[in-house]
Amino acid sequence: MIKLIGVPFDLNSSFLRGPALAPRRIRHMETDGSANYYAENGKYIKSGETYHDAGDIVFNHLNPADAFNTIFEKISAESKDGSQLITLGGDHSISYPVVKAISGHVGKLNILHIDAHTDTYQNFEDHPYSHASPFARLLEDGCIQSLTQVGIRTMTKHHLDQAHRYGIQMVEMKDFSFEFIHKLTAPLYISLDLDALDPAFAPGVSHHEPGGLSSRQLIQILQTITVPILSADIVEYNPARDVHDMTAMVAYKMMKEIMSKML
Repeated sequence: MIKLIGVPFDLNSSFLRGPALAPRRIRHMETDGSANYYAENGKYIKSGETYHDAGDIVFNHLNPADAFNTIFEKISAESKDGSQLITLGGDHSISYPVVKAISGHVGKLNILHIDAHTDTYQNFEDHPYSHASPFARLLEDGCIQSLTQVGIRTMTKHHLDQAHRYGIQMVEMKDFSFEFIHKLTAPLYISLDLDALDPAFAPGVSHHEPGGLSSRQLIQILQTITVPILSADIVEYNPARDVHDMTAMVAYKMMKEIMSKML
């Protein structure tokens, strides 16, 4: 059974706080009565039946190093039996300890990273644990076999240098097509930052970056993947900026679509 784990941590955000409130709000979409329990492929997705909700990680210390150790230990323990995980962040920095823990059991991962930003800064604002740097840390630590980044529309020279340095396959929004899907390989991990979506579809994120994916384009990406999905995270939902739970429902919908591909 798939395990769902919340990581209510956002102290590595460079702009706004709020993603720590996300796991509870996303879960609430399952029970608020406005949606059903089915993904679009007809598979039934419900807590306690399709997946086990393992609750939220509790942080006794909130400095980044201690928090990351707490995340790493919890994810390592939950994945050591081969369980597939979906992790609800939190800011995107949580992907570093999550992926590192999973890769410790299964080896290097092929990552599909869907985001407006590359999150490959070597040392953003002198903060190596920043949510702008998790994939730089994972690449340094040798946890990634291949990294495909989709939806990018904030490129800098530094990001381009990092892409060349590590052989990152990048699909910028200005050049977007679905062709990359056919090149994905297993074991596949999906890291979904909701600001990959245009703000019209996901207003409840800290960084509004116009010109992004539509909800349907994102769903098509997920539905068209043909290789097995090992685990995934959904990050950077900020309830403090949401409008009538629009983005919470988008996050819940994407969670169902990802789970339906993992079953």
